[in-house]
Amino acid sequence: MAQWYESAVDRRIREAQEQGEFDNLPGTGKPLADHGREYDEDWWIKDWLEREGAASAALPPTLALRREVEDLPAAVDRLRSEQAVRALVAEVNERIRQARVGLLDGPAVVLPPRDPDEVVGGWRARRSA
Repeated sequence: MAQWYESAVDRRIREAQEQGEFDNLPGTGKPLADHGREYDEDWWIKDWLEREGAASAALPPTLALRREVEDLPAAVDRLRSEQAVRALVAEVNERIRQARVGLLDGPAVVLPPRDPDEVVGGWRARRSA
């Protein structure tokens, strides 16, 4: 007569199933995210970048600067004082200056420096709204 052997791992999985620990997990009943897509050898890199939010870290510094300038209003809205807003604008303007003279890697940047008074004015208007 053949005996059935259940390893400790199999036993724990079976017990967890019986206790319902695998019920209602996120994604239950949903298709796999990559189902139907063509195989990509770099799937794990792209998945890691997306999961870690590191996609912007993969950008050349000049392109990351462009994104930072686009996101500047949202960034200053998180600040609490006018002094902090002006300091952030000064930092961004310094990086714009560095990019314009070629001190940052990446494609050429044709970004004008941001006017601190204009950014502060927008920050005040959004705070009062």
